[in-house]
Amino acid sequence: MINLYSDTQSLPSAPMRLAMSRAEVGDEQKGADPTVSRLIATVAGLLGKETGIFLPSGTMCNVISVVTHCGRGESVIMETQSHLMRSEAGGLSAITGAVPEVIEGEDGHFTAEQLTRHFQPGSRYTPRTVLVAVEQSCNMAGGTVWPTAKLAQVAACAKSLGMNTHMDGARLFNAVVASGESAKVHCQGYDSVWVDFSKGLGAPFGAVLCGTEEFMSRAWAWKHRLGGAMRQAGMMAAGCLYALENNIERLEIDHANARLLNDGLKRLPFIKVKHDHPESNIVFFNLVGTDLIPETFLKRLLDRGLKIGFVGTGYRAVTYADITAVHINDALQIIASVLDELDEKDLIIPSQTTTGAAPRSCR
Repeated sequence: MINLYSDTQSLPSAPMRLAMSRAEVGDEQKGADPTVSRLIATVAGLLGKETGIFLPSGTMCNVISVVTHCGRGESVIMETQSHLMRSEAGGLSAITGAVPEVIEGEDGHFTAEQLTRHFQPGSRYTPRTVLVAVEQSCNMAGGTVWPTAKLAQVAACAKSLGMNTHMDGARLFNAVVASGESAKVHCQGYDSVWVDFSKGLGAPFGAVLCGTEEFMSRAWAWKHRLGGAMRQAGMMAAGCLYALENNIERLEIDHANARLLNDGLKRLPFIKVKHDHPESNIVFFNLVGTDLIPETFLKRLLDRGLKIGFVGTGYRAVTYADITAVHINDALQIIASVLDELDEKDLIIPSQTTTGAAPRSCR
């Protein structure tokens, strides 16, 4: 099975597992796990923040950040496709009581001008806007990378309006590798930021949320309330440390494989890719000239040994450490074989499209 469903499907390598098995551990809840403490210090240093906390997941990082920054009934601004808005089971409202305000951005990004237009100082009728959240890179937009200049402009604008700033950095290191600029540059100006280890970095578990000492003190209370306090968590933290030391630079291989996949898809009939050149490790595409429903197309691929996803309004394929260029070429052959076997009933007849009949063969 070639699994391009998500980079969350990455598996810990044998050296990472060995590092985890040898980890020095203690009571994380009491601040007595030395491996967790080393992980937090390392991540905080990379991000240019004072300190952090180790958490089971990025979703917990997001909800803890929002509830720490915002009071109930206060508003947080984010891009409409953001993970915080679309993929966290409504935790933003269910747990934090905050009110989401979305901006329709471009490729997952928005501008300082848009932020200003959506900001509300608060009144007897409207919630007060207290937080802006950005996502780097932007998953649902196709792994797009915010330019650091635009990130800085949004942060400066938010500060001028009296707002707090938060960065969902689930794939921050993909953005770092893609842009060639340090993590510290990306999150400068953001009060809270977290990074995930269970995606392209290849660890089985964990995220670190960073900010000021004062912010993290308040965030820790929510970590405990939500069940995020742990005991001998050093075994998991050791996998994250291994990832930081060994798996960041190799993310460029994932990006190259995503470009290889995207270029191959562009040569196939019935396919329209979202971006001519993907910026990181995520490829989105749609089918054209056919009314084949996603469930059917995905099953036909799965039956031939390829797993991808349908997210939002498009098909998504994600590369990571367990995927090689050979896997990408095999995946393209599988996709081509499925498209080549489309029946007449799967096609949109010429009168239904302005571009004429779809091509009949992938060969």
